[in-house]
Amino acid sequence: MADPELVRYTLDNGLRVVLAPDATAPVVGVSVHYDVGFRSEPEGRTGFAHLFEHLMFQGSESLEKLAHFRHVQSSGGTFNGSTHPDYTDYFEVLPSAALERALFLEADRMRAPKLTAENLANQIDVVKEEIRLNVLNRPYGGFPWITLPPVLYSTFPNAHNGYGGFEDLESATVEDCAAFFDTYYSPANAVLTVAGDFEVDNAKKLIEDNFGDVPHRPAPQRPSFAEPLPTTELRGEIEDAHAPLPALGIGYRMPDPINDVDGYLAYLVLAGVLTDGDGSRLQQRLVHREPLVVDIGAGAGLFGPFEARDPDTFTITLIHPHEVPRERVLAALDDELEKLAENPPSEEELRKVTARWTASLHSEHDRLVSRTLALGSFELLYGDASLVYKLADRMSAVTSEAVSAAAKALRPDARAVLVVKPASEGNNEQ
Repeated sequence: MADPELVRYTLDNGLRVVLAPDATAPVVGVSVHYDVGFRSEPEGRTGFAHLFEHLMFQGSESLEKLAHFRHVQSSGGTFNGSTHPDYTDYFEVLPSAALERALFLEADRMRAPKLTAENLANQIDVVKEEIRLNVLNRPYGGFPWITLPPVLYSTFPNAHNGYGGFEDLESATVEDCAAFFDTYYSPANAVLTVAGDFEVDNAKKLIEDNFGDVPHRPAPQRPSFAEPLPTTELRGEIEDAHAPLPALGIGYRMPDPINDVDGYLAYLVLAGVLTDGDGSRLQQRLVHREPLVVDIGAGAGLFGPFEARDPDTFTITLIHPHEVPRERVLAALDDELEKLAENPPSEEELRKVTARWTASLHSEHDRLVSRTLALGSFELLYGDASLVYKLADRMSAVTSEAVSAAAKALRPDARAVLVVKPASEGNNEQ
């Protein structure tokens, strides 16, 4: 079956555009991805990329504060934004008749968001409250995406807390915001995606009308975040006042997501073989047969797959009863990985995993917002939005031997282990 239609081109100011027409339903999705995430934050400015995402909703050149919300919601639409390791995205989903409105809103804040001391102070407070809610005052808050990287990685871009520390957030200035905008929020550093019910020629005209006069600024040089692989097991420990049970977060380095897509996909299949469903290897042994843990998960990427450039992280998380020694959990995990390294999974195992993943992918991309965001992020990270439509076939082509090789790479001397101790456990060793 032929891939769905995609139109890709670039405006004179450097803005890359992806158009994905689909008249199935009378709705349209618009997203803008900027090539900056929390790995681009300078030292002393942790959480700045996410804070700036909030500021982009606080008014712009032509619109007062909260007008963006009002214009989208009055059209029957939804909107949001999110910050990732290597990009920040913004989107609207509206009835197709409101396409021009969405394009105007995104172009207006790309041209000039309203960066004021009042907006900054207000959004610092909002972000701090978000951190309290999602990290500080909940069990396993920030586990593992905040708490594991400082154990596995040694450089600031890879290891620091992308949500940010309160001291860094409070020291942000309007001048910092203006410099961040000037550096990263240029058309040449962004991808505009339009998906859904529209005519291509009309969309091109509307895009040129709204974005064509946004001034060009050169895209910043993208730094490499590469760092050496671990050569010994790395250990870290935190205390969690809200956690009812001890937990382990285990991190391994993965193949380059951009330049070794098939190697990366083998780790996705491996994650499914290990923990996807009651019949998976680790579910069977660690949850049902022995049992050693009450919850287990494995996955590619701290936020999910295809969210970052190299380096990316393969994670395994386990929550276990107080009476089960953590070293026993790790020994059972290593034993299962060794078995998988020596004896590749069966074709039946692979088919189950790939069929489930493919069904999940198709279900996700049936949602216009998910499809719009995926096309934009793949264009930004991979330079090829069409890869979104090829993932299922490439996943199905992953071999048992490739999965076995991935398991073999998950060695104790190449990982980080984060121990999460409930406050009630105190200093008792296991």
